[in-house]
Amino acid sequence: MSSTASNVKYHASRAADSKPLEFLARGGFVGYGIIHLLFAWIALQVAFGGSGKESDQSGALQELASKPFGKTLLVIIVVGLFAMAIWQLFEAIVGESGEQTKSAIAERVMSGIRAVLYVYLGWVAIKVIQGANASMGDNSESKSAGLMQSTGGRWLVGFAGLVVLGVGAGIFVYGLRKKFTKHLNTQEMPLSTRKPIIRLGMAGYMAKGVAYTVAGVLFVTAAVTYDANKARGLDAALKTLAGHPWGVWLLALIAAGIAAFGIYCFAQSRYRKI
Repeated sequence: MSSTASNVKYHASRAADSKPLEFLARGGFVGYGIIHLLFAWIALQVAFGGSGKESDQSGALQELASKPFGKTLLVIIVVGLFAMAIWQLFEAIVGESGEQTKSAIAERVMSGIRAVLYVYLGWVAIKVIQGANASMGDNSESKSAGLMQSTGGRWLVGFAGLVVLGVGAGIFVYGLRKKFTKHLNTQEMPLSTRKPIIRLGMAGYMAKGVAYTVAGVLFVTAAVTYDANKARGLDAALKTLAGHPWGVWLLALIAAGIAAFGIYCFAQSRYRKI
């Protein structure tokens, strides 16, 4: 490894061990949990009440902004999300100590993806604070509509759908096999809460995996049928489920799982290895 790369990794490692950054990142998990609880509430409304709200993270942020002191809380959440992004960026640079196995490299890649996700969600939150329309679904639809104008664009939308589908399947397996526990200080958990926390994590990741898988299927369907309206991410995926009698109950289960993930995020704020 070159001296420049070594210096970058050294300084990134020092920064990752920063106590203020750890404090902000842990606070970010609390904000992330609140977002998912609101997300779950909106999804439940979509399932049984036909809510017209955006049933994704952007809808949850807009819901929060409409409440008293909601925008103030959003500002705090934004700070936490960006702290989480910086922490995950450092994790992507530094990685685990020891031999860089395929698993370790994959974990660094995932840290980089999480960093991008937290930055994007923070950016959406800033747009909501400013009063702008920050719908993730509309952005996906407008971009997909432009791509649909060409054969290459449709292939790209289809490929994006396969990627989202694969991510959804990966998240589902990640939860099912309890792989998330390696990031938790389980030895610090009281025995009475250890199993419930792990079960919340399993339910949360599996529910999110199903939601993303449905979104990926819709993207692929959009590419095949030339219908950009179907390529609208989680919002379209959940509302499509709500349009079927059996889908309502599946959506209710997904909402319960997302709520479980929100509660699990509160546990992460205490027990996550940072």
